[in-house]
Amino acid sequence: MRVLIVEEQAVLGDLWRRHLERRGCEVQVARSQSEAIRTLQILDMDVIILDLILGDGSAFAVADFSSYRQPDAKVIFVTNSRFFSDGSIFQHIPNACAMVPAETRPEDIGALVEHYGAH
Repeated sequence: MRVLIVEEQAVLGDLWRRHLERRGCEVQVARSQSEAIRTLQILDMDVIILDLILGDGSAFAVADFSSYRQPDAKVIFVTNSRFFSDGSIFQHIPNACAMVPAETRPEDIGALVEHYGAH
């Protein structure tokens, strides 16, 4: 299973990456919108773990591009914000499948990836 992690905090992105690689996933990490878009232009992904608040770019732009370029890729949003806590993100982003707090345990992120990445 191929996973793209879009997370500007290197420590958090690397924590998730290592955990997913131990579960057998092939993982790419992008720290910004532009890195994520470049990755999605060359590699097909099954799941995208996407920080809702990116300092360099827009998570919505990444999700929108993936919806167009790779419509089967599922997006798991992570956030430390209460923005979209009403679930409205699922109305705006057609390939969004989950939204979890950034402090979610890596094991739980891995379970979500396995669940939504299994086609």
